[in-house]
Amino acid sequence: MKAAIVVFPGTNRERDMAIALRRVTGKAPVMLWHRDTELPDVDLVVLPGGFSYGDYLRCGAMAAHSPIMSEIRAYAQKGGHILGVCNGFQILTETGLLPGALLRNAGLRFLSQDCTLRVERNDTAFTHKWKKGDVFRTPMAHGDGNYTADTRTLEQLEGEGLVAFRYASATGQADETDTLTNPNGSMNSIAGILSQNTRICGMMPHPEDLVDPLMGGEDGLPLFTGLVEAIVR
Repeated sequence: MKAAIVVFPGTNRERDMAIALRRVTGKAPVMLWHRDTELPDVDLVVLPGGFSYGDYLRCGAMAAHSPIMSEIRAYAQKGGHILGVCNGFQILTETGLLPGALLRNAGLRFLSQDCTLRVERNDTAFTHKWKKGDVFRTPMAHGDGNYTADTRTLEQLEGEGLVAFRYASATGQADETDTLTNPNGSMNSIAGILSQNTRICGMMPHPEDLVDPLMGGEDGLPLFTGLVEAIVR
């Protein structure tokens, strides 16, 4: 699988993502600068975490207008696979490639801690290495991770099964009002969503930071091994 990681001014998780992708592909991903105007022939594009453009205006708002994003929009229209994590998720919503918005955390505090996610479906490239209902641990590190959408959008996401991951307890219980299991206050405890063709996934927590025992666990590894298996046939 050939992968590319997009780097914006203020991105700080590109190396973490490169480690995860190298672990499953055996080769280094291509690093793309935000001013690049050509997208190489790749199987996966990743928008990693960080604080693009210092999170001025809104998180991801300025990055959404970078030159490379025109190419990524075209790539998405052709059915390309895209993963956006944390700031990458924010950029995907700002470009309109995914619906909704990421607002300030409910407690108005930056959250840097582990959380637990429940897998909502296992028939996508991003989730098929898990079983539906599986629970796994992953780090979160964000100040604007409160997923919000209007009623119609939420109904569509839930009705069409486009929620990929949900904040939950270690036993898989999700409660939007529980600040322990849903610390940023996301609507419906949504931690990650999919595009209608399921080839674009945005999520706030960082699975790339748990892909090796030296990191403290391999809880996030199934996402990356699953992508290789699903995309490279």
